[in-house]
Amino acid sequence: MSGSGSFEPVADPGQRLGLVIACRGSEARIGLTGVDGGLRATVGRLVGIRSGDGLAVGMIAEIRVADASLGIDGVRAVARVDLMGEIVSSGGLSRFQRGVREYPAIGDAAEIVGRDDLRLIYASAGGRSINLGQLHQDALIAARADADNLVSKHFAVLGSTGVGKSSGLTVIINGLVKARPDIRVLVLDVHNEYGRSFGRDASVIGAHNLKLPFWLFNFEEMIDVIYGGKPAVMEEVEILAELIPHAKSAYAGYKNRPDRAGLVRRPAARQSAFSADTPAPYLIQDLLALIDERMGKLENRATRMFHHRLMMRIEAIKNDPRYAFMFENANVGGDTMAAVLDQLFHLESEDAGITILKLASLPGEVVDAVVCVVSRLAFEFGLWSDGGIPLLLVCEEAHRFAAADHEVGFAPARRAVARIAKEGRKYSVHLGLVTQRPAELDPTIISQCSTLFVMRMANDQDQSLLRSAVSDSAANLLNFVPSLATGEVIGVGEGMPMPARFMFKTLPRDVLPASESDMRADDEPAGGSRGDIVRRAIERWRRATTNQSPQSEEGAPPLDPEGALGEGGSAVARGLSALGVERLAPAGRPLHEPQSGPLFRR
Repeated sequence: MSGSGSFEPVADPGQRLGLVIACRGSEARIGLTGVDGGLRATVGRLVGIRSGDGLAVGMIAEIRVADASLGIDGVRAVARVDLMGEIVSSGGLSRFQRGVREYPAIGDAAEIVGRDDLRLIYASAGGRSINLGQLHQDALIAARADADNLVSKHFAVLGSTGVGKSSGLTVIINGLVKARPDIRVLVLDVHNEYGRSFGRDASVIGAHNLKLPFWLFNFEEMIDVIYGGKPAVMEEVEILAELIPHAKSAYAGYKNRPDRAGLVRRPAARQSAFSADTPAPYLIQDLLALIDERMGKLENRATRMFHHRLMMRIEAIKNDPRYAFMFENANVGGDTMAAVLDQLFHLESEDAGITILKLASLPGEVVDAVVCVVSRLAFEFGLWSDGGIPLLLVCEEAHRFAAADHEVGFAPARRAVARIAKEGRKYSVHLGLVTQRPAELDPTIISQCSTLFVMRMANDQDQSLLRSAVSDSAANLLNFVPSLATGEVIGVGEGMPMPARFMFKTLPRDVLPASESDMRADDEPAGGSRGDIVRRAIERWRRATTNQSPQSEEGAPPLDPEGALGEGGSAVARGLSALGVERLAPAGRPLHEPQSGPLFRR
């Protein structure tokens, strides 16, 4: 059997293939006697063994020429078959079940599984099953998966670049939302390629319309944003750990008091009712005022410098237009948590809800923190709603956010994804992973995925990991992985009636996942000089990092450069004035010596 993607004709059922000559555990050996009619016993074919009143079903894993010492007339070859399930009859009805209760005996007849039996096997996917494509053994039989098991026990799509993972994922998600219209799907789109794949069933959010206010970030996530993934300065971290809870208390007090003047300057209590991780609103200007007030009480200029640098860092990211999705209303306030959850997960909509979050439109320095926030919000909403609305988080390039090497990536993001993998199903929060390097994915996380869709991979390390993650009977099927065709897949696990090789359904061209640059190339007329391409690239490049543009590319309102500093600017001015000439570091000396601690190591 090759990986060409062609389908061989299926012989009529009942044609004798051979007989059982040995059986051990879940493995049987069949002496092949050969039949008329062009029937071929090849590696990967499903065979049935008549055992009592049932039909044990297995897959041919190996064929070799029979030894002369075998001594059985007519046996030309021996096939090793991995037993996977059986078709049993009860009350006049036949059904397929995984596992074998009655094992074959020596001399039992073997036959190629026919079309009717194949239909029966894949009809066992359950009432809420989804059609993923066509079986390799018979193109007229749909490869079906159980939607409930697929979602509730997590799944992963694995394969090298260019083998059709994105198209396969589109087929899976489209099938899931039709079979389970109650589920809400959030796709973390690392390459901005799913925007057109789900039509009206999906909403697309990115830097132009995402609203993810800074106060929803917990303390570790906020530190990652402020320092852009670099080691944190521990003196500044301690300042934030102390003052963020007081800024939240100040905002809570402001909501209940008409006189905001002097509110944050009122002596703060030793303990705040909030923690630095509480998802409660506060204002950036209040935080800056608290830092400024704390700095004014210090006599040591070196210590005051930490306060000043921290204020400058906060001002820098607040005024950076790339971070507008976090800080657009930093000095306005408002508890928008319900609106944010609804934008991400379509919680209040009765229609099928798919949300595509375009991560590539966000600043690269903040993507890890955003993935962490979104994953944590999904889990905690499921926790505090008692699983009232089922959620499915689909993570593209999962090895980037949940790496096996714990020295790589953002540790809180890995913990957030791992928490969903290990505990999410108790709260109806489910996980779908997509990766081209399963060996680089945290093994604890991938081990929680009970259904794997494996596409072509050539890396030995990845293949070894997969063999260790599936049963022995399915592991032999993975020998086909290096030779699979584009779009061809091996499905194993709880979501499949039995391990199967099949071809994903072909998608119309207009819904194929494609990067935005590819879509623009399709939509724009041919022509244009290289100079025009360069000028357009520079214009879009600058527009992404400036607030001088009259209108952003996505149609968002322009940012106001005149009001960029806001009320917090006066605090920075006072800090500069207090520091005097010492506010500048000597030439050639860095502004600070990073002092990173293990808590914030990425």
